[in-house]
Amino acid sequence: DVYVLSYSEKRSKDFLLNLDRLKERKLWPNFLNEGSKLPEIHYDDIIIDAIFGIGLNRPPAPWVANIINDLNQIGAFIVSIDVPSGLYMDRAIENPEAVIRGNFVLSFQAPKLIFFLPETGPYIREWDILDIGLDVEYLETTPVDFHLMEKPEIVPWYKGRPKFSHKGDFGHVMMIGGSYGKIGAVILAAKSCLKTGAGLVSSFIPRCGYTAIQTALPEAMTETDPNERMLTKIEPATEMDVVAIGMGLGTTDESSKAFGSFLKSYKGPLVIDADGINILAKSKGLLKHIPEDAILTPHPGELRRLLGDWADDFDKLDKAKAFSQTHKCILIIKGAHTIVFYEGQGFINNTGNPGMATAGSGDCLSGIIAGLLGQGYMPVQAAIFGVYLHGVAGDIATSTMGFEAVTATDLISNIGNAFIELFKQPELPQQAEADKQETD
Repeated sequence: DVYVLSYSEKRSKDFLLNLDRLKERKLWPNFLNEGSKLPEIHYDDIIIDAIFGIGLNRPPAPWVANIINDLNQIGAFIVSIDVPSGLYMDRAIENPEAVIRGNFVLSFQAPKLIFFLPETGPYIREWDILDIGLDVEYLETTPVDFHLMEKPEIVPWYKGRPKFSHKGDFGHVMMIGGSYGKIGAVILAAKSCLKTGAGLVSSFIPRCGYTAIQTALPEAMTETDPNERMLTKIEPATEMDVVAIGMGLGTTDESSKAFGSFLKSYKGPLVIDADGINILAKSKGLLKHIPEDAILTPHPGELRRLLGDWADDFDKLDKAKAFSQTHKCILIIKGAHTIVFYEGQGFINNTGNPGMATAGSGDCLSGIIAGLLGQGYMPVQAAIFGVYLHGVAGDIATSTMGFEAVTATDLISNIGNAFIELFKQPELPQQAEADKQETD
């Protein structure tokens, strides 16, 4: 059965064309108007939702919103065409009850930004893309603001390791941070950096962390601040190629001053995380000293302190994009689908899972990115590739232990497996069946 909601007197050319196709097949649609009764639909029916498309720019009429809400309440399996009806492409939802909560979305040609945002993503449980035959050259040359980064986009960046190479070829990364009770953040970042392939890793920490980091990470070198509990003067004696700073640093006056002084003098590849971002948010004058293409990795709370409040996800993305452009930096918006902003473009990650919402996960990400920088990846590549690897490591970890049990240490343990996953070929169904028969 086909039902048409007559919410407008206007009929698009596509609508009229498809209406004629229905009539040619002797299918006569039922037209529903305001006051019409919703047809009887059962729990075991399948609903094809094509009420609205991507062009919706105003709230549905109240009677249409009521029908959408009634469809949601039935509990039948709903397949939405292109997007769930009621979602806007460029602004927040006004009435959640006027949006289809579909089970599956068949979207045309490319996924939509709203599939990946916290406020709209829950309306899209699963999705697949239908190729509708648009010209390939047109698709490749049409400017877009956001790019979905998956394995085919990531693998060509992989550098590999020449046979006749040595540790000096893969960079010396300095981890700067830590304070009393927060040395673990530096340890996690340094471990992640080594596991990602940095040739050398050093740390600069308060004296209280010396024994802990030397015990936990014998592969790394360590320098200490004269102060026992916090960093007061960041002047490493070691020459370094890359710096990651801020993990567990604290925001005391002494540490903030030390961070500011270091930022004014260091102009190399840089990752700023955690309290480094909190200090920038508190002392906005330091933003002018960020080296070009520095990578900032705030969690949502740190991001809010850095950018100020936002009205909705779209406003957040606009502010993040503007910040990245103004300060010529790479800004990472962490989330279920982390987005990397660089030169006005957003790069969307599609790896990772809720099990990664755990203490220390962000420290691991900073270490991974710093490790890639040390190996000579361009900053934007290091950010995007790092986010991707971080998510794959999380996916591998949860595949064996579930969401709840994953820790940052589990992420680190699976960084190597994440690299291996880059080059795994999908198993053909017949091969899977043959393998099963052999084991049986």
